[in-house]
Amino acid sequence: MSTMTAAVWAATGTVEPQEVPLPERPEGWALVKVAYNGICGTDLAIYHGKHPRARPGLVPGHEMSGWIAEPGASGLPEGTLVAVRPLISCGTCRACREGHSHVCRSLGLYGIDAPGAMAAYVSLPPEVLYTVPDGVDPRTAALAEPLAVAVHAVEMSGMEAGDTVAVFGAGPIGLLTALVARHAGAGQVVVAEPSAWRREVAASYGFTTVPEGATAAELLAPLTDGEGADTTFDSAGHPAVAAQLTAATRVRGRIVVVGVYKQPAAVDLRDINFKEQTMVGVRVYTAADVERAIAFIAEDALDLGRFPTRAYAVDDVAAAYVAAAAGEDCLKVLVTPDAARADA
Repeated sequence: MSTMTAAVWAATGTVEPQEVPLPERPEGWALVKVAYNGICGTDLAIYHGKHPRARPGLVPGHEMSGWIAEPGASGLPEGTLVAVRPLISCGTCRACREGHSHVCRSLGLYGIDAPGAMAAYVSLPPEVLYTVPDGVDPRTAALAEPLAVAVHAVEMSGMEAGDTVAVFGAGPIGLLTALVARHAGAGQVVVAEPSAWRREVAASYGFTTVPEGATAAELLAPLTDGEGADTTFDSAGHPAVAAQLTAATRVRGRIVVVGVYKQPAAVDLRDINFKEQTMVGVRVYTAADVERAIAFIAEDALDLGRFPTRAYAVDDVAAAYVAAAAGEDCLKVLVTPDAARADA
């Protein structure tokens, strides 16, 4: 076998199945047989031609699970289920030298700067591979990468047990952040989300949701004696949310910017002054965050077995992107090279 079927971003608005050569495997690298790969906001930006580094001909996909097909220097037996930390760091900039390679000055990702996993196989260096314990569904294992984002956000937040937490956005990252915050001991979690369907999903997990027509600050006021949330997570990355962050957060509270903004947004800096609030940005995850995410999945600590997903075959990848962009009846759209694993 010298070729495989892959999803290829051919041009703005066009992702299509193509027959492509098997991935090149540099010395020591492993070949992974892909199980599932999730579509995220970055993939949609690529699809719409709005990602500055992506080039036509790219095989996208960085939220992956799969099995070791050729171990290379990984030391992992053939057939081992793995999740992936798909970051490409330079190793020489200050951040990398100080052990913070996840904020490398020239950070790249597989699926953007190198071929990704919307394909039958992907070639990867051993250091980005993480063993998934026996018994874990490969479909759930594909959530390890976005879950690691949530783990990192909560870790960086300084959240304390008993905190009242506000989460803006109930997409995949927002809901995962809410779940991780609750697991970390949040006393109550309030979720703000404009989509009625996503509010229903958040409510089904036991979170308090902000009703249509209300603001998070209005809902939080009677719950916190008028103070606001102790810790607020912005998983939406939308200008309308940026304008609400300080009002929803208490004096000396913490605001964590998780979602990546597409352009500058207005934030009430006077509120940050007068309320002595702390605002922190977070980017992707560390190796420890990925390991913890996999542990959460293996322990079934967050009830991710009912996280709403839908899987499409690579041959049906165009429909998968349409479903991911709509975001109306599943939180995570997955692409699989095995049509037998697809739902649609």
